[in-house]
Amino acid sequence: MSAFLDNLSLVATQVAVLFVLIGLGAACRKLRWLDAPAMKGMVNLLVIVVTPCLVVDAFQRPFEASMMKHLALAFLVVCAVHAIAISLAYLTIRGGKPETRGVLRVAAAFSNAGFMGLPLEEALLGSEGVFFGIVYVAIFNLFIWSWGMMQIRGGRLRDMTKSEVVKMLFNPGFAGLAFGVPFFLLSVRLPPVAAVPVEMLSGLNTPLAMVVIGFYLAGADLRPLLGNRNAYIATFVRLFVFPLCVTLMMWPFKSALHPKMMMAIAIAAAAPAAALNSMLAAKFGKDVDSAVGIVSGTTLLSIVTMPVMIAVAMALLDG
Repeated sequence: MSAFLDNLSLVATQVAVLFVLIGLGAACRKLRWLDAPAMKGMVNLLVIVVTPCLVVDAFQRPFEASMMKHLALAFLVVCAVHAIAISLAYLTIRGGKPETRGVLRVAAAFSNAGFMGLPLEEALLGSEGVFFGIVYVAIFNLFIWSWGMMQIRGGRLRDMTKSEVVKMLFNPGFAGLAFGVPFFLLSVRLPPVAAVPVEMLSGLNTPLAMVVIGFYLAGADLRPLLGNRNAYIATFVRLFVFPLCVTLMMWPFKSALHPKMMMAIAIAAAAPAAALNSMLAAKFGKDVDSAVGIVSGTTLLSIVTMPVMIAVAMALLDG
């Protein structure tokens, strides 16, 4: 019990740090220090420059056959994790308006693995956490830009346009892997003139991501979801049921799986609803208010739920 409480305290401290930064982002909006165009530029900097630098920095390590094996295992485990996520979303989110139902299914299935997951993985697990965490982000993008997009837009997977298929396949997660894996496979180290800027830029990932989340959180309206039964179900599935299922799925195989790989996946699974949910709803003119509300609501609640679910994962998967 004492070990569980120690883990809970450790994770709660790290999550609290993230929420301090989120509060700064919210203050920047309320005090009008930042506006929407500035925030769009920050998001572009984060996605196009900072996150790839974070990945490359994490892959700046000598090649190890055992780590390559665990990286391949991570792909399989994360694919299974997303199969569970989609199944839970289908089974639990039923009825209601189709446009709202799709948004809530996507919220239940997909976590904010990039903006919330990677910073926490880096804080708790170091570069190895990012090493495995980026696999989750890559597979997440594959599923949300296919099944997730169809849930929100409507239609079937075979109706996807060529540009949508390209966006699904060449997502930021796979781009990061494409940059990082060759460095790892060939044990290539960047020269200091490149390595130092990459390391410095990767250090911006956590503060930038949290400020962005806080900015958008400050403008959220949760009222469209009040009284919506499916919204409460989606929130419960996203924050409690899904992370617990993922932990229990990995538990019988913990002797064969890398400890930090399991924890990176558990952290990503415990994160709140993906911010991309609201972007897809806006793109296809669906229920944007509900999408923004569920992302914001789960993010606020995650300050309590993430420490608990991650501490549970530590207790079950450690040792």
